[in-house]
Amino acid sequence: MEWSDVRIFLAIARSGTLGGAARSLQTSHPTVGRRLRALEQSIGHALFQRTADGLVLTEEGHGIIALAEQMEEGALAMQRQLAGQEKTLKGSLRIASAGWFGTYVLPPIVADFSTTHPNVDVAVLTGSRLFNLAHREADVAFRIVPFDTADVVQRRLFQLEHGVYIAEDAPDPKFGDGTGFRLITHDTSIGQFPDIAWLVESFPNARPVLRSNNRNVEARMCRQGVGIAVLPRVVGSQIPGIRRLDLPAQPPAREIWMGYHRDLRRLQRLRAFISTVSNHLVAATAS
Repeated sequence: MEWSDVRIFLAIARSGTLGGAARSLQTSHPTVGRRLRALEQSIGHALFQRTADGLVLTEEGHGIIALAEQMEEGALAMQRQLAGQEKTLKGSLRIASAGWFGTYVLPPIVADFSTTHPNVDVAVLTGSRLFNLAHREADVAFRIVPFDTADVVQRRLFQLEHGVYIAEDAPDPKFGDGTGFRLITHDTSIGQFPDIAWLVESFPNARPVLRSNNRNVEARMCRQGVGIAVLPRVVGSQIPGIRRLDLPAQPPAREIWMGYHRDLRRLQRLRAFISTVSNHLVAATAS
């Protein structure tokens, strides 16, 4: 079985549909279907059972899924190893982060890096999901939690300070009360957010009125007077029309972590980007 066939098999197993597999592989639905039929004919076994809910692994499919994943890891390791040996500052660099980090922290860093290294094609990938560094969904990632895999080289960058914000022309709420005010909170289904818990506890009589999974949305809603929001200061300081409250206590800070797969540690364009990040952090600390 060739690696190209294994990729098709794994993509279908993970998505459960030909269409989902086609999207993940960036190919067409008919191509995936044709490749699956050819694969099943070549090995003489049906790997999937067609059901009303999609494609489900047969007993034969279950029997080879672990072997297919081992083959995938081997192929990805080869790709990472070869990429890590590239010496020239050209090619692509994929940077993953949360949306607010990509909007308010990365722009000056990426602008500096792109000016210095114009032959590197930078992609900034944002979202609430954690991009897989082992699968090379990204070359370097920024998170508010440490990386939990042994094959990732990681570094704690800085403490992310938070503040409480309100529309510029709104009156100050009473700390420890919040009566008559509303709260803008964050979607905690994707993780724990100590700053949000602190906000609710600090204004117990304020009514939660809006929840979002996007800090930029929360900041814009705050500017419209929807309610009180807790935001990373690097976000709040760049949003006109809102002001940070002077409170007797401040929300808890979070740590920002940067990580990349160890196989890419010699990738020159990645090392150059990390150097640019370090230079900006030094400048921010000195200012």
